Amino acid sequence: RNALTVLGDAGTQNSGAGVGGSFGISCPPGFASMFLCTHIGEFQQMYPDVALSVLTPRRLDDVSNPEADAFIAFGVGNWPNRAVELLCEVSFTPLCSPTLLNKVGGFSKPADVLRANLLHLSDTEDWARWLALSKVENPDTEGGIFFSDMNLVFSAAIAGQGIAMGDELTGRRALSEGRLVKPFEATVPSPRSYYLVFEHAKAGHPVLNAFSDWLRAKLLESRLAKY
Repeated sequence: RNALTVLGDAGTQNSGAGVGGSFGISCPPGFASMFLCTHIGEFQQMYPDVALSVLTPRRLDDVSNPEADAFIAFGVGNWPNRAVELLCEVSFTPLCSPTLLNKVGGFSKPADVLRANLLHLSDTEDWARWLALSKVENPDTEGGIFFSDMNLVFSAAIAGQGIAMGDELTGRRALSEGRLVKPFEATVPSPRSYYLVFEHAKAGHPVLNAFSDWLRAKLLESRLAKY
């Protein structure tokens, strides 16, 4: 692969001119489908000479794919011998469909979520932490439905099959379109965050710089946007 090839003067990278080549970015499926893929055409318009590939890992914190030039990874920030830059922190809160909310008669207090199926991504950690923060005593978080992919969690939640523990970054579009609602204001910070991870040798490459700058701008725009 002719990765991170620079065409012309790197000093013109901000305008899109002179930046090109192949560039592979690996990121978690949920982030890819619910955030990156909803904006990625804009990057391509800005940098038409970049042949962009979006890849997904098996684990949210995996940075091992040799086909990727950089990684958006979800973890605690510990990737030895790599450059690691914080992209955004994440807080979780229950999200469900308006249909489910009406079906159960609404949620007046945090413990009411236990009247619906809890939708889990791999384990019960996020639900357990939110329920503890909300002072729900002795909750049974072992029930519900477990998924290996955040896309499946959100699909089930949108279809009214249960209530998900989601974040406003990946859930923003569904929230703004009314497919999901946020029944409580309480959020619990995740011990993990999204990071941009890459080999030290690739630092300073114009394509990587262009993608990083664009991604940070989109994340900031998303945080400031109302839904």
